[in-house]
Amino acid sequence: MWLKPEEVLLKNALKLWVTQKSSGYFVLQRRRGHGDSGGRFTGRLVGALDAVLDSNARVAPFRILLQVPGSPIYSAIACGELLNGSEVYWAIAIGATEEEINHHWEWLEQNLLHTLPVFDNKEDIVSFVKGKIKALIAEETSSKLAEQEEDPEKFREALVKFETRFNFPEAEKLITYYSCCCWKGKVPRQGWLYLSINHLCFYSFFLGKELKLIIPWVDVQKLERAPNIFVTDIIRITTQSKERDFSMFLNIDEAFKIMEQLADVTLRRLLDNETFELDPGLQNPTQITKRDLESRAQNEYFRAFFRLPKKEKLHEVMDCSLWTPFSRCHTVGRMYASDSYICFASKEDGCCNVLIPLVEVVTIEKMEDTSLLPNPIIISIKSKTAFQFIELKDRETLVENLLLRLKQVKTNKPAIHNNVKNKDMNSHSSSTDYEFGNLGIVASPSNDKHENDINNRHLLNAEALSSTFPPPGIDGLDFRMSREQIKESLWNDHFTEYGRTVCMFRTEKIRKLVAMGIPESLRGKLWLLFSDAVTDLYSHPGYYEKLVEVSMGMCCIATEEIERDLHRSLPEHPAFQNETGIAALRRVLTAYACRNPKIGYCQSMNILTSVLLLYAKEEEAFWLLVAVCERMLPDYFNHRVIGAQVDQSVFEELIKERLPELAEHMKDLSTLASVSLSWFLTLFLSIMPLESAVNVVDCFFFDGIKAIFQFGLAILEANAVELCNSKDDGHALMILSRFLDHVKNEESPLPLIGNQHAFFSDDLELCPITEIADLIRDSYEKFGDHSVEQIEHMRYKHRIRVLQSHEETTKQNVLRVVIPDVSIAPEDLEEVYDLFKKEHLMSCYWEWNRAVVIQRHDPSRPYAEQYRIDSQQFTNLYKLVSPWTCGKHTEVLAERTFRLLDENMDHLIEFKGFAGCLDIMYNGEMNEKIKLLYKLHIPPALTENDKDSQSPLKTPLLSTSRPLVIAKSKGDTIDYQKQLKQMLMDLTKEKDAKTEKELPKMSQREFIQFCKTLYSMFHEDPEENELYQAIATVTTLLLQIGEVGQRSSSSSTTGSDEFAEDLQPAASTSDQDAVFTDTAKSPKSAQSLPITEGNWIVSFEQILASLLTEQALVNFFEKSLELKPKLENAKMTQYNFKTNGASHQIRGDSENLSVHS
Repeated sequence: MWLKPEEVLLKNALKLWVTQKSSGYFVLQRRRGHGDSGGRFTGRLVGALDAVLDSNARVAPFRILLQVPGSPIYSAIACGELLNGSEVYWAIAIGATEEEINHHWEWLEQNLLHTLPVFDNKEDIVSFVKGKIKALIAEETSSKLAEQEEDPEKFREALVKFETRFNFPEAEKLITYYSCCCWKGKVPRQGWLYLSINHLCFYSFFLGKELKLIIPWVDVQKLERAPNIFVTDIIRITTQSKERDFSMFLNIDEAFKIMEQLADVTLRRLLDNETFELDPGLQNPTQITKRDLESRAQNEYFRAFFRLPKKEKLHEVMDCSLWTPFSRCHTVGRMYASDSYICFASKEDGCCNVLIPLVEVVTIEKMEDTSLLPNPIIISIKSKTAFQFIELKDRETLVENLLLRLKQVKTNKPAIHNNVKNKDMNSHSSSTDYEFGNLGIVASPSNDKHENDINNRHLLNAEALSSTFPPPGIDGLDFRMSREQIKESLWNDHFTEYGRTVCMFRTEKIRKLVAMGIPESLRGKLWLLFSDAVTDLYSHPGYYEKLVEVSMGMCCIATEEIERDLHRSLPEHPAFQNETGIAALRRVLTAYACRNPKIGYCQSMNILTSVLLLYAKEEEAFWLLVAVCERMLPDYFNHRVIGAQVDQSVFEELIKERLPELAEHMKDLSTLASVSLSWFLTLFLSIMPLESAVNVVDCFFFDGIKAIFQFGLAILEANAVELCNSKDDGHALMILSRFLDHVKNEESPLPLIGNQHAFFSDDLELCPITEIADLIRDSYEKFGDHSVEQIEHMRYKHRIRVLQSHEETTKQNVLRVVIPDVSIAPEDLEEVYDLFKKEHLMSCYWEWNRAVVIQRHDPSRPYAEQYRIDSQQFTNLYKLVSPWTCGKHTEVLAERTFRLLDENMDHLIEFKGFAGCLDIMYNGEMNEKIKLLYKLHIPPALTENDKDSQSPLKTPLLSTSRPLVIAKSKGDTIDYQKQLKQMLMDLTKEKDAKTEKELPKMSQREFIQFCKTLYSMFHEDPEENELYQAIATVTTLLLQIGEVGQRSSSSSTTGSDEFAEDLQPAASTSDQDAVFTDTAKSPKSAQSLPITEGNWIVSFEQILASLLTEQALVNFFEKSLELKPKLENAKMTQYNFKTNGASHQIRGDSENLSVHS
């Protein structure tokens, strides 16, 4: 890598560098400890010094110096003595590998070494070499985007190391990697940073000590560049539990940009699937590459700058110059060519921008190449205007691609316009001009043709409502109308010079005209041009009419909300005191809800649409609404208004940056953020007088969201003194509300329409009038210097914060619902939730079935139902946190537990069910635990296809003829008959007293599985022997009970006198008493009974009563269990990856491995 030449002194550097090659003018040096197999200790020592002190040397172990023999230099050293005769050296190149530095050395030998001796003056040699090196750097920089940055061999080597060190599945694709330092306290750890599609990973082997970090992108809560006490520029990553600082990158700008994009893409893909749709190239995250991310960033900037649809894909970006007739010269800038547009932006911000939809283009031609006009092309449009571009490098390919896309647009046109007769699409006669005042705007020929039919069928408004309902006479109207005429005259002069269609030259001059306020007669038409809604209108003739046909008469939540808000939309305006205006508003809102059901209808859309209808025809208002909701304010109008919240957060940052005194006074800016939400959602229409607010909307349609940011800052700046003196939040809100209510537009011909949405009204206290034109002018002069690129960068940063804030809100709401129902400590329950969510996300990392991901996570669902997991994920979690571990039998028990919790049979369970089950295992009473175990061994938990239910025991559990008399160690004996009888009677009474549904009886097959589970649970318990003896006793008892029940069932069906006589002694007691009486009297007959599983049954009460007779079992089920150690272990071991069918775990102690969340 070539470096900008800089002086170095070799007095002390000789201890750290070794000269490998030398010529008369150049020296190639290697850093000590690099590439020296015999210098192990030296390598460690120098590496440690590099990591702490010398970042340039650390990342580049090789360098080339320019030396000029004979040049004296005097350099002061620490002891104060002067050295004479030292030589001047300049570092001109560095290399990470020997091959790279040798490549630079060979270039110097071939191109410079034989040329330098011709210079007599040493200074000339230095100047010549410096100039050459700077030229190489400039050439390398200009071609950087077009080249593959990673060396394939080096990248493959890094990929192998990444897979070996972190053992992710193959689907976890590595995007790029960087050499850097990770700070641990005050100590930097030199290592490698790996950026993959779902994780940020860091690996270091520093002075014999290994460190591994894994940070999922979805856990990142803040990503920023900030200084620490040692380094001025670091990348800081904040998660829920920790902050990590990374520094000493060779290219920190590139690294931060890639990290920011990966975090944004992953968070939106996994946490914001309500609105975010990935580009076709990114549908499968395994296809993401570093180049794709760069292309995506460029695409997003292009769409944001020109406010184009999300579907637009950028194809070419080329430096060029455009002939601008108003300045009589070529303006230097850049051409952007996408699917449906050709755009131009001057290098000087605001100088000149042009938007050319391909539907407007007639021809694209190459002109003769001359010295004055190198590589020119001419683009002719339908309004008989031509644009001349020159200095296009790859002109041939560009023109060929543009013609192909132009042909595609012309070919697709008849398919879209299915109600338009076929005409010659290349002729100007294929379209007619809307005469919008003095504007000639190309529009569909079918609109005028079918206008009468439309009005007859749906009574669509053919004119803007302000024309149908003109304002009443007001004082000073003559003066105001004269001002309107002056503005119209200025605009007409501008159209003559800069163009009057959507393809007009957009300059600083037009911005000043917009800031003055667009004339009433031109307002709606210019809104169509500035937003490019006119292109949609032209491209979709009849579309709105069809939507109205389909949507009218529909009944859904959106239409109900629309009906509720219709009469709240500008009720003070005459147009909406009439059914004509109300009906038009209903049609536009309902048609849009039908077009975009994901958004449907959102509050504040009614206010915006009502103003659009005042200045535009009904169909035009519909397409303006489409432009605002889908292009200009993306993600604003939906269930969670993510876009508006992101811009609120950006606005807070701008307040801190541009109004620091106000931010210092109002420590908590949430008050200003809350009031500003209506500013963004309604574009100030709901909080200012209408005649003033429409001027703000003028600026918004020309400059986009930037205009709202700067206008909001201007409002706060105008009230900064009063806000700083405000007593509380309520007082601050009153100040802002009163100020906004007194922003007037003295030049507007509209009557004064009050603002019904003002928070407060104070007629007693006079408030000075503020002129809207002055406020807008101040906003441009004081706060208009933020570029689209800066705003988009801030949106990246704050979208992370907003999405994570929503996740935190979801978690707190879920915990608030679950905590009252469980006995788990709140802090432990929070960790359980984090594990539950992470298990869901881990499946999303490597499962690309988008439908499955959407089904499992839906932000529009109730909080408790947003995250759900399937059987495999539940099994993984069960193994991590359940106290009921049964060796190989654990997975079987987990599957049965999942089937039990999956009550609606959708193969997914929510957190509340999981937490409730875990709570019983850890904190339940013995009878609750036994009941849960019992349910796990009967349907639906136990199925015929259960992988373990079909394996009968090879030998009987116990002899069923064993007597019910248990010997104690002292030789005493205890008869449990009476005790069991009483317990069963008590349980029966309790059961009758409760309304709880009786549990089904358990068959012998199910009972065998129940016993197997108990035996497995006792394995490796400290009291294992006592538990085995106790369960053997209980099992014998229950088998005998079941057999007696089977015999009783047989006697009732056969009418056997023998069994009837046996049962007579217990005729006056309960069935349970009969069971025990018979079992005790006739063990031999019980042994001789044939076992028929269909009739062999035991009940939950019998099992519980039997288990209660053994103190060892009671102690086992009632002993306190600690959840926290399980959770700590789970956090460290949850990343169990399966690769090629085998499970692999990332291993390491707590210092060597950190998985942050």
